Amino acid sequence: MNRHLALVLLAPLLGAEEVKLAELKQPVEILRDQWGVPHIYARTADDLFFAQGYLAARDRLFQIDLWRRINTGKLAEVLGPAALPRDRIARLVRFRGNWESEWSSYSPDAGRIVTAFVRGINAYIGQRNGRQPLEFRLAGYAPGLWEPEDCAGRIAGLLMTRNVAREIERAVDLREFGQEMMEKVRPPDPFIRLDAPAGLDLKLIQPGILRDYTQAIGSTRIDVEQGSNNWVVDGTRSATGKPLLANDPHRPINIPSLRKTVHLVGPGWNAIGAGEPALPGIALGHNEEIAFGFTIVGIDQGDLYVERLNPSNPREYFHKGGWRRMEVEVQKIKVKGLGEQPVELKYTVHGPVLYEDGRNHRAYALRWVGSEPGGAGYLAALSLARAGNWTEFLKAVERYKIPSENMVYADRAGNIGWIASGLAPVRKNSSGLFPVPGDSGAYEWSGYLRVDQHPQEYNPPRHWVATANHNILPKGYPHQLSYEWAQPFRYQRIVEMLSGDRKFGVADFVAMQQDVTSAAAKRFQQILRNHLPGARGEYREACERMLRWDARMAADAAEPAIFAVWTARLPEFLVHSPAASRIELGTALSMLEKQPNEAALRMAYEGAIRELDMLLGPDRAKWQWGRLHEIRFEHPLRVPPQYASQFHLGPLPRPGDGNTVNAASGSGFRQTNGASYRQIIDVADWDRSLMTNVPGESGDPESRHYSDLLADWAAGRYHPMPYSRQAVEKVTIEKIQLTPAR
Repeated sequence: MNRHLALVLLAPLLGAEEVKLAELKQPVEILRDQWGVPHIYARTADDLFFAQGYLAARDRLFQIDLWRRINTGKLAEVLGPAALPRDRIARLVRFRGNWESEWSSYSPDAGRIVTAFVRGINAYIGQRNGRQPLEFRLAGYAPGLWEPEDCAGRIAGLLMTRNVAREIERAVDLREFGQEMMEKVRPPDPFIRLDAPAGLDLKLIQPGILRDYTQAIGSTRIDVEQGSNNWVVDGTRSATGKPLLANDPHRPINIPSLRKTVHLVGPGWNAIGAGEPALPGIALGHNEEIAFGFTIVGIDQGDLYVERLNPSNPREYFHKGGWRRMEVEVQKIKVKGLGEQPVELKYTVHGPVLYEDGRNHRAYALRWVGSEPGGAGYLAALSLARAGNWTEFLKAVERYKIPSENMVYADRAGNIGWIASGLAPVRKNSSGLFPVPGDSGAYEWSGYLRVDQHPQEYNPPRHWVATANHNILPKGYPHQLSYEWAQPFRYQRIVEMLSGDRKFGVADFVAMQQDVTSAAAKRFQQILRNHLPGARGEYREACERMLRWDARMAADAAEPAIFAVWTARLPEFLVHSPAASRIELGTALSMLEKQPNEAALRMAYEGAIRELDMLLGPDRAKWQWGRLHEIRFEHPLRVPPQYASQFHLGPLPRPGDGNTVNAASGSGFRQTNGASYRQIIDVADWDRSLMTNVPGESGDPESRHYSDLLADWAAGRYHPMPYSRQAVEKVTIEKIQLTPAR
């Protein structure tokens, strides 16, 4: 960190550029700092967001064009017939209501802001006069022009409401393994009996129902877990006497980065932070008065309805005593190599039909909050980013429908707060844990909770707030939000670090975000300690070694690798059933705490050692967690071998795991998810705030900012988040002047 602070005084100006654009009303000044972050200064709001769109295209054109195609159902145009099913889903779940209501739901001026933003994107595309960036040349197609409605695509929001897939999985598990077993290996939280809804025929529920849906929300590759942390302390717990706020949202770690950092300065705007590259504004960061960040709550925002079809007419479904006709819309989708192909989009009273089972006369329709006006993910941040106090912040939260977020808050007056935001359906006869029959009308939603009914805190007496996707329901909370949460280990470790009367500074929050002490490992050590008297031989030596371990998931240590593989093998010896694959680590530990099982521990250890011998080799002196736990940054473009080193990055050894504050989760002991963007915001002095965004701010492999932040991210280093004009100018290395062409 000291190295970066020194660089603040040494940043040389590398270049100045003037760009004439007919769409501008007034000149716009862009100062890009040495870490690639653009600071945009405009005289009108239209020009401000035009410039943001222009820069988004300049820095991330291939990425945002791919985002547009995924969200609007235009992938098959460049990928061919294999992408047709996911294009159908994207068009099926698009917003179909009144667009005036849609735009005004986000903010009174959202429509105007989005229009200016896409005009900026299109201006950059037009300015290139057909000269395509490297990615497009290799992929063999050109970027398309944008419409404002493209920014309101629903697939990005659908990705964040995955409980629909779990409804199918749970129904299949209930049929295959039985209720008693499923309540044991995957109990709801808070606990309720896993009773299938009356009228639901479990025999008809098959994984293939969500085949196209799963493809639509999956990753995209082109051939030529999710979680987060946030916490905030008030002035009584900070060295400055003002609040400090930390946030590190966890999503798949991609290249280019999921987030795009920007500083927006114009009429009504002076906000810095990160957002989605294809959307205007910022989603988390701060303005002149408040700071804010988020983690996913996990409110159950969707249900799958099983519609009974008329055997004589499959376009009719039974609802509340009679047959109703589906609404059918025919669209034509451009498909590479085939031209335009017609697709039917079908809707019931519950929503879009994802799948039809003609043999059993059933259709499966999605009821979800994304169908409502304002159901595009993150656009409501256009209101959040301009709130000036807690009251205005809560008003903005009312607009925030999807995804559901634990919003943390701090302001210059010294206040802190938290609210679980997002539309929360009211279900009177359903838990939301299973698909429900659509014919009787017994499982309809009864509106949504009011914002004042959501869990929230303002200036709590403990002087801090923290969330980490854990169960945030207050004791005795009367409403249904969800029965599924992330495991509590990250939250427990954050609470441990915040406890006491210590006063924190920015550097302390850096250390907290980088912390790799495992609360899960500490629980496991206590289990081993209780079992140690009965252990013998090599197994006893292994237990004693694990008890000497400091429970840190360090990349250069062997114990984290032993712990990870050992606990991964535990479920198969705790439950002799295929249902063991559903057991999470927390549940496995609870089983061992309630009923000691030395045989399961020993057999899991023996299996883990054999697996580690294969994974890391027989020389146990060379075992290291980082050799097993790596991250690779792979561009979505499958490039020829000669371009591989330019586009793809890594592998890098990684500390932590999915249960440490420095989260590094993924299947097969590899890291694929975690914090690509981090921020630590000092309300006492905005210029003392820090950030990082991996691997860089640019998506262009030919740019110096494509991967210039990777080494620092891997080493746990941050860079300044300059806010005042003076601080920005000190670290400016590039000036871009956008001027109206007359």
